[in-house]
Amino acid sequence: MSGIDGLDGNHGVTGFDVLRRAMAENAEEPEGPARNARAEQLLAEAEKLNIPLAVIEALGHQLKVYNYSSEKAKMFVPFARLLRMWDERPEDFDEYETHSLHWVFKWMTTGMLDQPHIPLAAMEKWLGEMEQRYRLAGHSERAVRSAEYSVAAHVGDLARAERAYAAWLAADRDAMADCHACELHEQGWWQAQRGRDEEALDLWAPVLEGEFTCAHEPHAVLASSLTPLLRLGRLDEARANHLRGFRLVRSMESMRGAYADHVEFCALSGNEARGLELLAERPAYFTDDGHPRSRLDFTAVVALLMDRLTELGLGDRPVPGPAGRSWSAAELAAHARAEALALAARFDERNGTVHVSERARARMAQRPLVERLPLGVRAVRTAAAVVVPSVPLTAQEPDLPDLSALIAEARRLSDTLQPNAVEAWAAVARAAKGVELDPRDRAEMADHEAMDLGPEGTELFERAAALYAEAGDPGESLAARARAAYIRALAGDVDEALTVVAGLYDEVLALYSTDGTGVRQTASVLMSRARILMRRVHEAEEDAVLSEAEQAVREVLALVEGRTGDDVRLAARVAEGQAMLAELAAQAGDVEASAELFTWAAAGFVKAGLPWFAVEYEARLAGLLHHLGDPAGCERALGAALEHGGPHLEAIGRAQLHLQLAEVVGGRGDDEEAAEHALEAAHWADEAGEGPALGALARHQLGGFLLRQGRWAEAAEVLESALPDLSAETHGDGAIVQTQWWLGDCLSELGEHREAAERRLQAAEIARHWPEQHDHATLAHLAAESLGAAGLPAEADRAYARAGGLWRELGNVHGLIRSLRARAWLALRAEDGADTARELMTEAVRECEVALGGTRAEEEAWQRLVGELGHTHRQFGDLLARSVPEDAEDDSIRAVLEASLAQVVEAIVVFASLGDDALDARTGAELAAGWLAADLSRPAEAATRARAVLDAYGGTDGSGRARDDETARTRRAEAEQMLGLMEEQKS
Repeated sequence: MSGIDGLDGNHGVTGFDVLRRAMAENAEEPEGPARNARAEQLLAEAEKLNIPLAVIEALGHQLKVYNYSSEKAKMFVPFARLLRMWDERPEDFDEYETHSLHWVFKWMTTGMLDQPHIPLAAMEKWLGEMEQRYRLAGHSERAVRSAEYSVAAHVGDLARAERAYAAWLAADRDAMADCHACELHEQGWWQAQRGRDEEALDLWAPVLEGEFTCAHEPHAVLASSLTPLLRLGRLDEARANHLRGFRLVRSMESMRGAYADHVEFCALSGNEARGLELLAERPAYFTDDGHPRSRLDFTAVVALLMDRLTELGLGDRPVPGPAGRSWSAAELAAHARAEALALAARFDERNGTVHVSERARARMAQRPLVERLPLGVRAVRTAAAVVVPSVPLTAQEPDLPDLSALIAEARRLSDTLQPNAVEAWAAVARAAKGVELDPRDRAEMADHEAMDLGPEGTELFERAAALYAEAGDPGESLAARARAAYIRALAGDVDEALTVVAGLYDEVLALYSTDGTGVRQTASVLMSRARILMRRVHEAEEDAVLSEAEQAVREVLALVEGRTGDDVRLAARVAEGQAMLAELAAQAGDVEASAELFTWAAAGFVKAGLPWFAVEYEARLAGLLHHLGDPAGCERALGAALEHGGPHLEAIGRAQLHLQLAEVVGGRGDDEEAAEHALEAAHWADEAGEGPALGALARHQLGGFLLRQGRWAEAAEVLESALPDLSAETHGDGAIVQTQWWLGDCLSELGEHREAAERRLQAAEIARHWPEQHDHATLAHLAAESLGAAGLPAEADRAYARAGGLWRELGNVHGLIRSLRARAWLALRAEDGADTARELMTEAVRECEVALGGTRAEEEAWQRLVGELGHTHRQFGDLLARSVPEDAEDDSIRAVLEASLAQVVEAIVVFASLGDDALDARTGAELAAGWLAADLSRPAEAATRARAVLDAYGGTDGSGRARDDETARTRRAEAEQMLGLMEEQKS
């Protein structure tokens, strides 16, 4: 504060104006004890001025900062003093302070509700006094009835609350009524408390949509809406309101109650880990005692969240809690519950009811409303994902006595290639311990155990082969040995596998030729051989290798096609063979044939009742269709893969498919659907433990799609969440730059200009090292805009100069000119900066003229340059007009206005050369020139300019075809106003 004129070296206030400036600056500081302490200091300084109004204003300032802080209990003292001063000398209060005194009466009356040490009788007394004083001052009883409703609702007198609520709404709105946003918040809250969620949300809609706002709205409405939205199943809105709302309340110390609503939302929506993050951000909320009612709200939802963690088996997990010791979830649950109930009991003792305790218990006893609602931000699961079991109950229970039923079910699953066949045979193995099974049963058990082991299953496949032979099934024995050979190939020993399978191939064909085995067993050996050859294709893409593999696949198809009948396994062989041919076609470079074959393969699996096998090939098909320039087909294939994977699709696969769909759908411009897919991708990546890699990329995409919808706050939350996990090594520095860039755009739209500048400068620093410098220049320019909007003109000028240098190097005249113009306007704001501003704008004009004097560009580029010159002349004129000092001599003012008019006239000439394409720009300049002419006492010239505008939009007499859009109507109205004023001057 030492930089403020009028403060002495000890921060003493030397005058009333200085005091007011100091209070205004303090009001802009963050909420909290530091701001409150400064208000107390300023009151002490005000008392030294011996000006009653100074003390009144300082008391009002102190009262307001107390109200918007965690020290609300302190506001009663300055209010009592203000009221006493009013009763003794009302003439000391000006109109504004008189209004303020009556306004804060509401804060006092309802504020007493939050302090259990203040007796109920005192509140009723203040309510009566408020009613009397408002009546004497001529105010409506609307605010009085609203305060009465608050008292009745708090103590649980529902009948009185309903009567007061009705009277509140019936009374006229006047200067003492709360703002629309605050009234609607409270009205909606009451409806929600009465179980009328739909009505509550209808009342809140104008606040949520931005029609009504204030210092604490829509912050509080967004928080209050969360649980009702969850109860109604409106999950997308709940997610959006959480992301928007938490961003608003995060830094506002006074909004502990709203913050508690966000913690509650996390506990009820399966976002317990995020709830813990929220608690960690606000450690003081555990202990701040200046507002007991919000402390009760907070401790109640802490208990709710900790109970939820304990229920999930995480009671021993370390959690953030009150300072001074470490806490586990179970310990904090007990502590928070006890504190909440103790606070509630204090309120109930004061009120003479049990209403507050009942509400606290009900809040702590809530059950989750959603198993898990993905938010799009970084998330770590606090418990394993719930998986719906698809294994039949008989296959899950190891101690069921009916072993034969287990075997029958396992065989049914394996014969039809169901996903849980391996688990079903494992259940058989557990149930069969100590039981002697026949060789066939033991063979199938070993076979499926080998399948589950993968590369370690070779020996088990050999054991299964021996058991199949013992059971009298030589074909299946050869098939098991062929599977063992394929496992060797997967482990990298392709040559050995081929040698083994060649012998098996000969044996099974010989056996099949004598009816020693069936098509199914023979096809299994041939398919294993084809799979091994496909492995060799992956190692060496030689024509001979491709040809041999293709021949092996076609042998499988020749054997099986036409003989599948109802045999699911044989139908799967056909589909897999088509997929192998598709892969070989792709290897050979025939993309169209490959796409067609993958389509057939996927359709074959679906027709066979095995849609989950189609997923891999539909994903491959999507990539090929993208390559072929068929985005619609690509989207269909990805959608089919998701549908066909169903519950059997692993989390990582689901994440990848959704991410690809987000890109494709976003490419056709459906940002809303693309955002949904990106959200799902982020969720499933987190489920798969891939949050830092795939999840970060999904969040990056999601943030971009939200931004394109204008959902700035949601996008900012998601992008900020993505940044810590994005790395140049994993995602490329382009993704980091784009995320910072998007985040800067969001923050700019949200009015957080300093933060926007930081993001844009960070992105520019990375882009500075890129070979192509256009992004670097653009980001430097955007950072300069943000710095200027943040009130940092010197930093903004440096950034514009940096951007201008880059634009010059790139040969981008438009960027260079705009950076010069921006610097000119910044210079004009500086003390004694008018000359520098004129020099910079002159340079901008010169750069335009030099560019136009060069080689004639193509027509469109030429017209853009001409337009840039016109806008530069127009801005030069405006700048000159605004550069006139307030204390300048008349002749000096006239000279500057003449120079300004000359620049605007130049702009008119330039815009006129562009014809109708620059009509609106020309008429805007005509009007500016007209007003300048009027200021120079040349009404005839001004009138001529006005008529020119009217003629441009359809004629002064209404003849001709008039344009009737918003711009035309506005310009005509201004021209008619100018013409009327000039006619009056002539008369």
